[in-house]
Amino acid sequence: MSAVAFELPADLSASAPPERRDGVRLLVARPDGVRHARFTDLGKHLAPGDLVVVNTSGALPAAVDGTRADGSLPADGPGGSDGPGGDDGDPAVVVHFATALDDGDWVVEVRAAGATATGPVANLRPGERIWLPHGVRLTVREPFPAGQRRLWRASVPVDGGVVPYLWHVGRPIRYAYVPESQPIEAYRTVFGRDPGSAEMPSAGRPFSTDLVTDLVTRGVLVAPVLLHTGVSSQEPGEPPQAERFHVGAATARLVNATRRWGGRVVAVGTTVTRALESAAGPDGTVWPVSGWTDLVLGPDRPARVVTGLITGWHAPGASHLDLLEAVAGQDLVATAYREAVRERYLWHEFGDSCLLLP
Repeated sequence: MSAVAFELPADLSASAPPERRDGVRLLVARPDGVRHARFTDLGKHLAPGDLVVVNTSGALPAAVDGTRADGSLPADGPGGSDGPGGDDGDPAVVVHFATALDDGDWVVEVRAAGATATGPVANLRPGERIWLPHGVRLTVREPFPAGQRRLWRASVPVDGGVVPYLWHVGRPIRYAYVPESQPIEAYRTVFGRDPGSAEMPSAGRPFSTDLVTDLVTRGVLVAPVLLHTGVSSQEPGEPPQAERFHVGAATARLVNATRRWGGRVVAVGTTVTRALESAAGPDGTVWPVSGWTDLVLGPDRPARVVTGLITGWHAPGASHLDLLEAVAGQDLVATAYREAVRERYLWHEFGDSCLLLP
């Protein structure tokens, strides 16, 4: 677990999208000091021949209202004797669809309804049914992975598949620090061409098409990877879950060439870092690969490929802090976080950004 310790004031949580996505603040942290800028200045802090690697995964409307089988039905749920009955407590829940598994099941998190809910329901049971809109019935199987009770494997038989169903009935996952619902467009990045993430790969949100054009005209290269993210609401100290990813041959060649030329490989977010490092051999050579990764970067597995990182700000105790330290070192990360709190940078997916250049 990261040794970077700080207290996050509640009023530093970004509660809505900024007026301009590339207008957020940017803290640039190098060993020789910290600089404060705007995200539109990103190109000024990179060099010709640097490679910026982005995630093309797009966010799904992955939150769906439901009703536990011991309560009343959703407003448009099925009627008649086949539906659940009773009213013990508040049966209303929100199901967060986290990850599609290879066998058609999904990993889900079930939370009490309401924007102020801060965690999963505590008494979920294997075999329990949850009614979703339009008569769809979700059946909870078992905790996934084993050893915790926040995420569960669930079967969700629905005509046409779960993803089209989510686009029909779902909405973006939203936490209590965002009081007003936002449209799915607010959770899109300019790179998000491949929907499949439970939550937006938010490090890429401040990029605009104008900013990408500016990088290219400065001689900064841009290359894609794909990693579909699960839910980010992990408990303090909880490691990242396994995620599906793809690193293509062209990106692998560019990464390897950049390293040979002496350029920096700058990952946009922890998702890109995880994908690239999962595709790297012991000597740092990146290979084309697709599949699942359960890689956890930290003191026992430092970064081999990534030499710069664009990131949002993570909560105290988050496992992402270990990944930041694996790229940039504990001292630089701690310095950046102290300065961000002191200068009142904004946290979370609509917040400000950090460029770590160790």
